Amino acid sequence: MKRVLIVEDNKDISSMLEDFLSGHDYEVECAYEGRSASLCISNKEYDIILMDLMLPHKSGDSIIRELREHSDTPVICLSAKSGMDTRLEVLRMGADDYILKPFDLNEVLVRLEVVLRRSAKAKNEMGDGCDMIAVGDIIFFPRENRVEYEEKNIPLTSKELQILKLMMEQPTKTFTKANLYESVWNDTYYYEDNTINVHVSNLRSKLKKATGNDYIETVWGIGYRMREN
Repeated sequence: MKRVLIVEDNKDISSMLEDFLSGHDYEVECAYEGRSASLCISNKEYDIILMDLMLPHKSGDSIIRELREHSDTPVICLSAKSGMDTRLEVLRMGADDYILKPFDLNEVLVRLEVVLRRSAKAKNEMGDGCDMIAVGDIIFFPRENRVEYEEKNIPLTSKELQILKLMMEQPTKTFTKANLYESVWNDTYYYEDNTINVHVSNLRSKLKKATGNDYIETVWGIGYRMREN
């Protein structure tokens, strides 16, 4: 049985989600404000988190940032904010999906199932193959799902790890946005929505912060590739 944490200050919405997901064989726990949500996440393991952004005492985006420092637990954000900037910022923070309020419960269930499948697939794929991949001084350990530089771990989100693994496995290849999206998100790439730009930008920034070098370069008009430095 999958464990879900619902972080939502509106108790009517929280109760509705809890009853619905419990009826579909999920083990559900609820938190109604930011500080208690942080405690739950620090002390327990969940398969997925449904996270409202506007919370008392501590905002949802702060909790996501904290979570991503140590965990790849999938997060689906629930918000009434429909602006593209908000959605992109949520992705940039490390969320896996974004659902607008008011929402249909069946949509929540389907989105939740899709994110869980992708997460499970990513974990299985990360554990396959060789014990180590190296480009320059960056070392990727697929079986352990982690990246090192000079024996220090580089904290990355699940999507960032998948993108980096793909690029390190073929360091001379230039990947288009469609290549990356269809390989990592396991879905058809229909149009430019900035998702790839956001994730690659975050990955590039984290690698540069850890190493002092640019390990990913933009090939204008085509996509991205690794650079050994």
